[in-house]
Amino acid sequence: MSHNQVSMSCLTIPTFIFHPLNQLGKYSAFALIITSSFCCAPCLGYDPVGALFDLEESHSIEIQSSHEGRDIPLLISLPGKNGLLPVILFSHGLGGSRNGYKYVRTYWTGRGYATIFLQHPGSDESLLQGVAPSQALRQLRGAATRKNMNLRVDDVTDVLDAMSVWTSDKKSPFYGRIDTNNVGMAGHSMGAKTAQLMIGQQGWLSRTKKDKRIRAAVLMSPSSPSLQSAKSAFGSVTTPCLLLTGTRDSVPFLSDQSTESRRAVFSALPSGNAYELVLHNATHSAFTDRSRRNDTPPNPKHHRAIEAITTAFWDAYLQGNEEAQKWLRDSGTKAALEPQDTWQSKCSPD
Repeated sequence: MSHNQVSMSCLTIPTFIFHPLNQLGKYSAFALIITSSFCCAPCLGYDPVGALFDLEESHSIEIQSSHEGRDIPLLISLPGKNGLLPVILFSHGLGGSRNGYKYVRTYWTGRGYATIFLQHPGSDESLLQGVAPSQALRQLRGAATRKNMNLRVDDVTDVLDAMSVWTSDKKSPFYGRIDTNNVGMAGHSMGAKTAQLMIGQQGWLSRTKKDKRIRAAVLMSPSSPSLQSAKSAFGSVTTPCLLLTGTRDSVPFLSDQSTESRRAVFSALPSGNAYELVLHNATHSAFTDRSRRNDTPPNPKHHRAIEAITTAFWDAYLQGNEEAQKWLRDSGTKAALEPQDTWQSKCSPD
């Protein structure tokens, strides 16, 4: 199913409240709450909007890599929720850090997920420390290498291995908290490429290391390979995927990827549990916390759409929430999107 023109009529349709506000008296606030809930979830059922839990704790730690002399910085956040928590790993883009993408980290944690944001030495923010702005692009281009992609893949594997140790170590602050059977991975740009390899992208430039411990993936600004067809790279990927891009998702002078090449990833995926969101007028930095220089002002509705739709995806595929899956496949997404946004799926029939 797909729709290019998303109706927002649900934002103006009244619910069952027919009296003017001045006749509602003390119940007017209750009327507003009902109307707001209707907008977020037209069926008055599943709703991925809003926090369910407070942030309980965050841990900034480093773990030792399987490569000698390499440590992997992590930012781990846990919600105030008892029991085992489904986990979301996040891989940043080129020049980023574990502290970026705060908006999704906060949101996902508030929805009951343990979040682990990785920092990849060699392709992280250290590239730009003490570097003149005029040399920044050169620094970044020099780090977009096969070696760094392989190191990133190994970083993720090392974190997955560490999680198994934490959850069985009574001295660990994560003992009994990390659900290693329900792990998803998200990434932006180079981080999306990292996730692509972890879920089975076939490629020439970087070795594939599919890890079955990753049950679902969110790819923000995914990339098609330059030396092979998208079909040969992604035609055998079966891990449930949500792909996000924008109609202006490019990085001139740094990458040859365009909106069209990013969308080719979705087209190449086999039928199954795959979804694609294309945000109208969204740039490459729309998925981050900050805009690049010369970008148009960010559209705050983009982050709200990303938060709601990624949460529904995680709920569907990490928690087995059938209502969340129905929300994704039916009309639930309409209330989160703008008229010119594009949403489509390649889901197998129930």
